[in-house]
Order: sequence, then C-alpha cells, then structure tokens
Amino acid sequence: SINGKCFDWLLVSRRSCFRAGVRYYVRGIDSEGHAANFVETEQIVHYRGSKASFVQTRGSIPFFWSQRPNLKYKPKPQISKSVNHMDGFQRHFDSQIISYGKQMIVNLVNQKGSEKPLEQTFAKMVNSMANGMVRYVAFDFHKECSRMRWDRLQILMDQLAEQQDE
Repeated sequence: SINGKCFDWLLVSRRSCFRAGVRYYVRGIDSEGHAANFVETEQIVHYRGSKASFVQTRGSIPFFWSQRPNLKYKPKPQISKSVNHMDGFQRHFDSQIISYGKQMIVNLVNQKGSEKPLEQTFAKMVNSMANGMVRYVAFDFHKECSRMRWDRLQILMDQLAEQQDE
C-alpha cells in the first residue's frame, strides 16, 4: 500500500536453461546466440483490474569470450580470435527482438583495465549491426559509483529516460 492505494506487485525471474554455469567458467555466447547466465526478470503491477509489466534481461556479453579462473582475484577476459562473432551476436539480438521488441543495452563493465576490450568490442559490434531496434549505452558503474556514490546512478537514468518512457 502506498498513499492508501493497495496494489499487487510481483517480481518473477526466469533463468535460461541454455549456458547456465558458474561465474568465470561460462561466459559469452554459443553458436546459437544463447548468452551465458541469461535471466529474464519481469515486474508486474496489478491495480484495480489493470495490469502493467516491465521486463528486463541480463546475461553475459553476447560474443565469444572466456575468463578462465586462475590464482588471480579477477582473471583477464580473453576475446576469441578464431570465430566469426557476428553470426552468434546477430542470432542473439534477433531472438531478443522477437521475444521482447526494442532493446536498450546497458553495459556496466569497467571501461578501462582488463574489461576495456569487452566494452569496445561490444560497442563496435552493436554499431556494425546497425539495427534501429537496438540501442547501446555504456556506463562504467565501478568508476561512477565508487565509494558508495549511488547518487551517480542519476547519470545513467538520465541517459535512459527517453527510451524508458517510450
């Protein structure tokens, strides 16, 4: 109940049965475009007979890469050089668009250090795909929100506001 108005709020997460696995052991996509550790989360609000739904998905960056565990705290990601990334990448987003419609990609990885090549490759591939149904926004979460500066998330929210309203 908020301001005396009672409503039902449901939150449902569905984990894909494709490419599920432990962090660092399963990364990227397979040849069918299935992203590792893909999860769909749906928020449903029910108020006086009306319903509204918002779906958000998350998963591994959808190209061929790995991050094999070693003795380091955070192993360096390795982007595969021996495969055509665009085939699986395109399959992934074709499937996403069929299932969910227009896509707003929010990439939260570090834009420096060992994760920088992941962000650069992801941005380059989205641009190469040139699909008006897919928009890409990179936000260096760790840099912007370090030391518990959660107010900095407003920068991201401002970047997404127009598409979120749509």
